[in-house]
Amino acid sequence: MLYAVIPAGGSGTRLWPLSRAGHPKFLHPLTGTSASLLQATVERLAPLTTPDRTLVVTGAAHVAAVARQLTVLPEENILVEPSPRDSCAAIALAAAVIATRDPNAVMGSFAADHLIRDPDSWVCTVQEAVRGAEQGMLMTVGITPTRAETGYGYLETGDPTEGVPWRPVAEFKEKPAAEVAEAYVRSGRHLWNASMFVWRVDVFLAELARQQPALHAGVAAIAAAWGTPEQDDVLGAIWPTLPKISVDYAVMEGAATAGRVATVPGDFGWNDVGDFHTLGDVLPADDAGNVVLGTEAKPGVLLRDSSNLVVVPQSGRLVAVLGLRDLIVVDTPDAVLVCPRDRAQDVKALVDELKERGEEGYV
Repeated sequence: MLYAVIPAGGSGTRLWPLSRAGHPKFLHPLTGTSASLLQATVERLAPLTTPDRTLVVTGAAHVAAVARQLTVLPEENILVEPSPRDSCAAIALAAAVIATRDPNAVMGSFAADHLIRDPDSWVCTVQEAVRGAEQGMLMTVGITPTRAETGYGYLETGDPTEGVPWRPVAEFKEKPAAEVAEAYVRSGRHLWNASMFVWRVDVFLAELARQQPALHAGVAAIAAAWGTPEQDDVLGAIWPTLPKISVDYAVMEGAATAGRVATVPGDFGWNDVGDFHTLGDVLPADDAGNVVLGTEAKPGVLLRDSSNLVVVPQSGRLVAVLGLRDLIVVDTPDAVLVCPRDRAQDVKALVDELKERGEEGYV
């Protein structure tokens, strides 16, 4: 049975002021239901694994909230990273801990903050990736592109082998310019990189040792002390020395060059909920195209002669909008955001400016 690892980090700066460093987007109910993105991720994994084989890697600031939301998980399955070291350290630590329990385990890594509209299709795609992982490949789940998206990285695939549902990955591509993205989609050889990975832990750790020996040695030492009285001391001493690098750069790009990476194309309504405009596209809207997040809040929202809005009422005040269209309105107790939907990606710049001004309390 699959071991599932859920890296739960990042602050979701394009969803500010709803998402903050202390309460990031994966803890929010952005699914159109009362479930948070993190809870929805765990629920989606139910056909593939069990709670005792599901691990979450998160920061110290979020441990309590994660534990409250995921009461079904054993306490020891919430791995705490003392500081953010990007995705490779988090995923490698989970892989090393799993290897101490089951050296031949297959693990999958799935982000805590993605939306998937067709979970049954997603499960089938992951099961195909597991079959590839069992044969020793480092597998990814690629997303069949629906548009020339410039905000995602891409996987360039090679020719498929007859009778095999996965394709070799020739190269990982950075987020492209618009004309390059259009060429990728036309080629039929490129998939969106959703950073979903499936592999045998021994295969991944061997590849990590080949390409990132210092990182491998560090997580191996931490894993050896995991669950012992020395755990916190070893973690505190070694973790800050680990390279801060994504698993794509650290392992997967080099492994693809060596012919060790394959992907299963999937089409299951994937979305990474990157900003409020995207949220407005994927959540249910009223007849005028307005999306209101959290309609249970009182006194709520009053919209008149307005269309294609994304409204997030979080302050307890009435939010009233008259005669406007294509806007984002986010009302929280200490900050209000109003911007055009087509500027949603630029919200991150506001967060950057707040940091520059030293106003970390808003971040």
